[in-house]
Amino acid sequence: MSKTLFDKVWDSHIVQQVINGPDILFIDRHMVHEVTSPVAFLGLEKRGVSVLYPEKTFATADHNTPTINQHLPIKDPLSAKQLKTLENNSAKHGISYWGLGHKKNGIVHVVGPEYGITVPGATIVCGDSHTSTHGAFGAIAFGIGTSEVEMVLSTQCIMQIKPKKMRININGELGKGVTPKDVALFIISRLTTSGATGFFVEYAGNVFTSMSMEGRMTVCNLSIEMGARGGMIAPDKKTLHYIKNREFTPKGKSWDKAMDYWQTLYSENDSVFDKEYHFDAIEIEPMITYGTNPGMGIAITEGIPKADTIQGGASTYQKSLNYMGYNEGEKMIGKPVDFVFLGSCTNGRIEDFRAFAEIIKGRKKAPNVTAWLVPGSHKVLTSIKEEGILDVLKESGFELREPGCSACLAMNDDKVPAGKYAVSTSNRNFEGRQGPGSRTLLASPIVAAAAAVTGKVTDPRILF
Repeated sequence: MSKTLFDKVWDSHIVQQVINGPDILFIDRHMVHEVTSPVAFLGLEKRGVSVLYPEKTFATADHNTPTINQHLPIKDPLSAKQLKTLENNSAKHGISYWGLGHKKNGIVHVVGPEYGITVPGATIVCGDSHTSTHGAFGAIAFGIGTSEVEMVLSTQCIMQIKPKKMRININGELGKGVTPKDVALFIISRLTTSGATGFFVEYAGNVFTSMSMEGRMTVCNLSIEMGARGGMIAPDKKTLHYIKNREFTPKGKSWDKAMDYWQTLYSENDSVFDKEYHFDAIEIEPMITYGTNPGMGIAITEGIPKADTIQGGASTYQKSLNYMGYNEGEKMIGKPVDFVFLGSCTNGRIEDFRAFAEIIKGRKKAPNVTAWLVPGSHKVLTSIKEEGILDVLKESGFELREPGCSACLAMNDDKVPAGKYAVSTSNRNFEGRQGPGSRTLLASPIVAAAAAVTGKVTDPRILF
């Protein structure tokens, strides 16, 4: 029987199948950070066991880290304790730890690909829902809970029920100003935030093969926002070119052997999916969200939908609009903006900063906008400086912060105040996600840049 890409990777990692139960999967790469790992390490200590394969686990500090003055002691005592705990646990168990100030430090899902920890055909887990990012390389990657983090640390395996398979096909040519973030928000708006629940998604079609690896990472990152367990894209020459000669990728004969395997990772022509969707690229415009979940997104030129056109309860829909301070039928164009956030594991890569800089170059930051521009890693930060992007930012009145998750989730000092509107390149716009009472509009780096220089929601295509 012909196999899908997902089947090939999943089945090759099964250690044991439990009859009428889950599969026991071997995990190739395990990434940990300071928030979801302390209790897992404590569990190991209580049981008197150690990390089975410390060389397969990588630790970085990102969620609770400040994005200014990282050389100074962390003010928040909880954040400081969590970071110190991760440092101590990593040292005790012989795990690579990239803390504040380390040249490899950054957001877990940014540094993994940067250093070749992420490779095709691998199984990758992390105590973070956006682990799906790594699926861009043809890997099976998904987030796990704290008890599962402990399981992987101690056994290098995890018990999982095999998800169903979905394929989303998009072909055609994307229009002007349409980015991978817009593609992802478009898909979620069509499928809803629960439309892929119970599935692992493969993205196929020339729209995805034409994307850069960074663009593919953005799409796979957002898979979880439509309920999917994860998302993946078949590896190709672009994938192999990206990972070649990175620190943790195979070298020499091992590379040649890996290449032979990686080139088999694709869905065969007659393989079967449990559900399949087809979209035309011409349908997609620059997107923006207007509500309190990532599925509440529209083309930036459209008006907020009427309640009777939305699936689900009208009262819930109205509650969302009330929280946002919006009304049915209103246009998003021209809505005032208070904050702009460029960053996160969704859009904190160098390609995102290049796109942002292209829009703001020769323009000035709007006086009513507070902008937080946060690189996803020190590697990204270095590239921003070397490519002259920092100069463009400064000339336009913007400041660059230090790497970290920042305003994506308000676990650190970067919190949007209550009632304020933030155009954000991150992944979630739940109530209070970026700070208690904050109001989030998810968008691409290009839409964020347009808002940053105009002070309001603006169609970026008019600024090209």
